[in-house]
Amino acid sequence: MAATARRTRWLIPLLLLAVWLGVGGTLGPYAGQLSEVSTNDQAAFLPEDAESTKVIDAQERFQQGETVPAVVLWTAADGGRLDTGQRRAATRALAGLRDDAAVTSVSPALPSRDGEALQGVVDLPPDLDDELGAAVERVRDAAQHVPGTDVGVAGPAASQADLSEAFAGIDGILLAVALASVLLILLVVYRSVLLPLVIIAGAVFALALASAVVYALADRGTVSVDGQVQGILSILVIGAATDYALLLTARFREELARTADRFAAMRAAWRESVGAITASAATVALGLLALLLSGLTNNRALGPVGAIGIVCAVAGALTFLPAVLLLLGRAAYWPAKPKSAEAKAASGTLWARIARLVDRAPRRVWALTTVGLLACAAFAPTFSSEGVSLDEIFVNDAPSVAAQRTLGEHFPGGSGNPAVVLADARKATQVADAATATDGVASAAPVTESGRPGGGAPLVVDGRVRVDVTLKDAADSDAAKETLVHLRDAVRAVPGADALVGGYTAQQYDTLHTAERDRTLIVPVVLGIILVILVGLLRSLVTPVLLVATVALNFLATLGVSSLVFTHLFGFAGTDPAVPLYGFVFLVALGVDYNIFLMSRVREETHHHGPRQGVLRGLTATGGVITSAGVVLAATFAALGVIPLAFLAQVAFIVAFGVLLDTLVVRSLLVPALVRELGHRAWWPGALGRRRDDDGTNARVEG
Repeated sequence: MAATARRTRWLIPLLLLAVWLGVGGTLGPYAGQLSEVSTNDQAAFLPEDAESTKVIDAQERFQQGETVPAVVLWTAADGGRLDTGQRRAATRALAGLRDDAAVTSVSPALPSRDGEALQGVVDLPPDLDDELGAAVERVRDAAQHVPGTDVGVAGPAASQADLSEAFAGIDGILLAVALASVLLILLVVYRSVLLPLVIIAGAVFALALASAVVYALADRGTVSVDGQVQGILSILVIGAATDYALLLTARFREELARTADRFAAMRAAWRESVGAITASAATVALGLLALLLSGLTNNRALGPVGAIGIVCAVAGALTFLPAVLLLLGRAAYWPAKPKSAEAKAASGTLWARIARLVDRAPRRVWALTTVGLLACAAFAPTFSSEGVSLDEIFVNDAPSVAAQRTLGEHFPGGSGNPAVVLADARKATQVADAATATDGVASAAPVTESGRPGGGAPLVVDGRVRVDVTLKDAADSDAAKETLVHLRDAVRAVPGADALVGGYTAQQYDTLHTAERDRTLIVPVVLGIILVILVGLLRSLVTPVLLVATVALNFLATLGVSSLVFTHLFGFAGTDPAVPLYGFVFLVALGVDYNIFLMSRVREETHHHGPRQGVLRGLTATGGVITSAGVVLAATFAALGVIPLAFLAQVAFIVAFGVLLDTLVVRSLLVPALVRELGHRAWWPGALGRRRDDDGTNARVEG
């Protein structure tokens, strides 16, 4: 019987290892195939109930359908004026594109008022996906056949093509950078040969499982995935899986120092870690699912996709990792030797010294750290999230950005990217006149049977007409958004017109206001979710409220520092409206993880040794592993910087800096000092909060 029991307990980890090896081998390719079911068409991620979205839906009833314009721009190579021959050549070049199956319609080449540029519009269908870049390139090649000119392609089609190119190769490059960063940190911190490889393998297997699940759901249309969601999923799974693995491996190492029985050590490590790991995963997963309350479709897409990633990460940490650690035993940590928490405290390590500092002067520590965080948070109101112009979407100067900039020098800023007004056909003239009379509007005309504004009878579909309104300012500028507000007021004032205003500027404006509503709704929901989980885990009210308050302060401090860095160091004029919400959800949900890891251990030690020793022992035991986890997570999110998009660079900085601030200051100094100052009161109203002695030394409290 004994021999059978021994064989059985070896059989379970072997079976688990075989299952995960099968997952990695079978599902691994899906991590590189997510791009097949993703879209970078930003119109697909607009708020469903916004006016600009209703316009897109209504446009489908027109025979032209929805199109994505590519604006072709010619300027004289010598900087002079263009002649009539060059204009005819440009028009012929555009006409030659009519035979291209990807081209819906083309316009003639029109000169600018200064005579120094020509522009033409090539309409492309919105569903080209991966073929869009090739279609834009064919447009550019055709336009080259105009002697003596420089050619650029601007407009939504060119921007979308550059966006797709920015995400090209995201699977391999991003994953390689993230894994290399994690591996290097683990090798330096743990000085072990096998352990970093085991942790990396677990993270990769978790990502393979998550990618396969997301692929299946996206292929069925259950969830939506774009390049940003795809990149964040990879980073989130790698970072979270590594964090959970570090907590379990650190506890297993401690238990191995107490017993030679690896199975007993794993049972104790798993039992003491599973609560903190699952609670941490729940805060992140439920925080991400709160994004389902968002009015923006891409936010709602990130919610379930991210939650799936977290579930897969925690599954790997609690099954694959214990199995491998059981099979390897002490060899997993070779050449380092396991040390117990008591040995660490007696050895005078850095974290033992920090714990003694907190113990000697808790009030001074929490007061100074609070003042420092408040000073950083004072700059949070200067953080601008009013949207960014096209030339700030990319970190580098993309071809479409340079072309758009040149286009604005010779034509009205909104050329090729008009505001779209849909109105009752009987009021077409009045609506066009009202639009033309609006400040900031360059021109307005109904779209005709030819598919172009002006020059014939308006095209009428179901009693409605489309009026294209060209704005004087660039379609992505603040001035254009202000004009849009006045334009909507003007056309709505036409009796019986029942006018709706859409187009690129309207989409940006509606997205901005939906994002503001999202923050107002989702932020308190996420904080509430975290508070409930902490109360259940720590079985008190005081400490959970304290932890939520500190992570919120950490977020505001991070936002303040980010505002200064973005403005004065990176040169960003502003951020996308979704950046603060993404930063909040990731930073608060992930940041509270480290406080969960710390306080669950402090509660355990307080149970055996009293509140004072609980803080000392808890901080000493977890300081190194939690700091390592924070550095790893910061490094993985920083890897998002390899994608040349300002949005991801900004999210990467906010999360990476915020995690380091939380790990090194909030969790290391502020929280332990506050709990040390409160003593037994920190655990009110639970059993640990009932005072048994004055200093908490060697006290045992049942609870």
